[in-house]
Amino acid sequence: MDLVEPYHEFFSITIANTDELREEVFRLRYDVYCRELGWEDPSNYADELEKDAYDPVSQHCLLLHKRSGLYAGTVRMVLTHDSGVKPPIPLVDHCGNGLYDSPLHPDKLPLGSYGEISRLALRSEFRRRAAEHSDPAGHGEHLFEWTQTERRRFPHIALGLYLGASAVGLADGATGVYAMMEPRLARHLRFAGIRFEQVGEPIEFRGKRAPYYISRKTLFRYLTRPLRKLLFAIADDMQLGL
Repeated sequence: MDLVEPYHEFFSITIANTDELREEVFRLRYDVYCRELGWEDPSNYADELEKDAYDPVSQHCLLLHKRSGLYAGTVRMVLTHDSGVKPPIPLVDHCGNGLYDSPLHPDKLPLGSYGEISRLALRSEFRRRAAEHSDPAGHGEHLFEWTQTERRRFPHIALGLYLGASAVGLADGATGVYAMMEPRLARHLRFAGIRFEQVGEPIEFRGKRAPYYISRKTLFRYLTRPLRKLLFAIADDMQLGL
């Protein structure tokens, strides 16, 4: 399956490297986490920009849907070199003593050698089927449908963002990255050759989730050819050298 051509047709990914683009990231997260899903208390964000302590030490990716001109989603790579944040990645705070005592425990890896993919947020239009679409507050005249034709041709929007964050980590020199995800998602990713290894017990965190790790070596060894091509296309979009 060719994923590069439909990706270029429908989307582009950019690094949010300006104050204006970072505001787009935080505003999108506010819309998704506070208004749509109710995961965060909107009263904590008077400016309607959802932020946390890890944002200043992260690189943020924005996915642009070309037809509408709207940002469809965002994700970040939390970087750990020269970071004064404790703990260095949010996964450690969430999982606590549930992390396995193994060589892949973050405490046993040098800072700068790893990061964490986190804060994935997709607009409701891209999470729902067209027939299930509802009109969320705040989109107004810009409301649109992510068409079934587009879905068939590029069905991996969240995966594209995962690859975008991975490209950031790889270009930064990371030897591996962590992520919190549903065990079901980790199993599905294995079919694409993205072999995350579980590094801790599942916890209840907006549903059942577990901590995972994937090394640079494992990613490139098993990644399927279509996704390898997509990874490099996304990296080119963000002007990153892998």
